[in-house]
Amino acid sequence: MSIRTIRMDDEAERMLSRIIQSSGMSMSTAFREGLKALQDELRETKTKSPYDIFKKLDLGPGGYAKAPSSETKRGVKEAIQRKLRR
Repeated sequence: MSIRTIRMDDEAERMLSRIIQSSGMSMSTAFREGLKALQDELRETKTKSPYDIFKKLDLGPGGYAKAPSSETKRGVKEAIQRKLRR
């Protein structure tokens, strides 16, 4: 086990103080838990595919599309007709 000195800005020191006070953890335990959380987040981020990220987005029913992708020709035709009617 080694002893290291780190430099933190004022904001980081305030966050650490709040975490220690609210959780009752020691400084080293708070750092250890924070490092574990960051490691887990980085591991999860590396294994996400673009589909996984897109799947989490909530576009609502149909998003902004005028027609489903299986009916593209119909959707384009309707969009053009609406535009020409103006």
